[in-house]
Amino acid sequence: MVAHALLTVRDLRVRAVHVPLRIPLQTSSGTIHIAPLALIDLLTDEGVTGSTYLFCYTPLVLKPVVQLLNELVPVIRGDAVAPLELDRKLRARFRLLGVKGVVGMALAGIDMAAWDALATAQGLPLARLLGGELRRIPAYNSCGLGMIGAERAAAEAQQLAAPGFPAIKVRLGYADLATDLAVVRAVKRAIGDGVHLMSDYNQALSVAEASSRIQALDGEGLYWVEEPTSADDHAGHAQIRTRTRSRIQMGENWWGPHEMAVCVAAGASDFGMPDAMKIGGVTGWQRAAAIGETAGLPLSSHLFPEVSAHLLAVTPTAHWLEYVDWADPVLQEPLRVEAGHVTPPDVPGTGIRWNEDSIQRCLVP
Repeated sequence: MVAHALLTVRDLRVRAVHVPLRIPLQTSSGTIHIAPLALIDLLTDEGVTGSTYLFCYTPLVLKPVVQLLNELVPVIRGDAVAPLELDRKLRARFRLLGVKGVVGMALAGIDMAAWDALATAQGLPLARLLGGELRRIPAYNSCGLGMIGAERAAAEAQQLAAPGFPAIKVRLGYADLATDLAVVRAVKRAIGDGVHLMSDYNQALSVAEASSRIQALDGEGLYWVEEPTSADDHAGHAQIRTRTRSRIQMGENWWGPHEMAVCVAAGASDFGMPDAMKIGGVTGWQRAAAIGETAGLPLSSHLFPEVSAHLLAVTPTAHWLEYVDWADPVLQEPLRVEAGHVTPPDVPGTGIRWNEDSIQRCLVP
């Protein structure tokens, strides 16, 4: 534990890696074979390092994210590692441009690394630094079940549920309703009634088509239907909710707590699932958690399970953790899943520490 009352930003070390996915993920918008990750180390004058990573979705975005983070080093060098103040300063710097997309990703990366540094300096897991305990969170396995057809999906579903997960997630949005139905029924037969099945359309449908398809799926036992139409169409999702019985899930594309508040006010979703990167890092998540509590909205996580386990542990309406293993190859100690549940590790910070040998194999020049 560092005795200093304050930490001071000295530098950022940012590295780009392409991590192969153990199970490629095919969605309605394309197939993901690698995880393009920006690895961030926030270095301090006091010798403490805070670490995190950003998932950049496509290699096309990885390079500009890394470049922007490097450009921000002179802006924050010498500043106190005070995440709320860093957030205020950086958002003011980008007020005229806006803080979505690449900018929002970079700012969230700095925020998560700063919180990791603070918790590490105090010798506390992040959840305890935030005033919580290391709570056990139910997890659903989201590592596969892309759009691979009914036969392959059934076999893969058994594989995903086998370690004891109480829930898994399937991607939908095939060319026709009949295939969506066939896939859902095949997966349900494969996993039985003891495992919940979430579903995700990845924004593939119009409001009318989504209403029609979900009405047909209403009796198939889906735990939720995620983003059936465009994520920014809150009114459309509210219409779908009134026309169907299935519960609607939104949130992975909320760029900050303000977008979440608009979505909640529109009655667009039964549940919420903020993304630690898009919602604004640890700082943004805490604000989102307050909105969720006020609205009585159960909140799950999207990606980033290593950080999300800590965040859900201090979320009053915590629901499910989305488990993916995409960053595991570059981590010293991947997040452990026991009996389908995740508990934040009892180590300083978030527990994100790098496997340098693996990183060297995955580095992007």
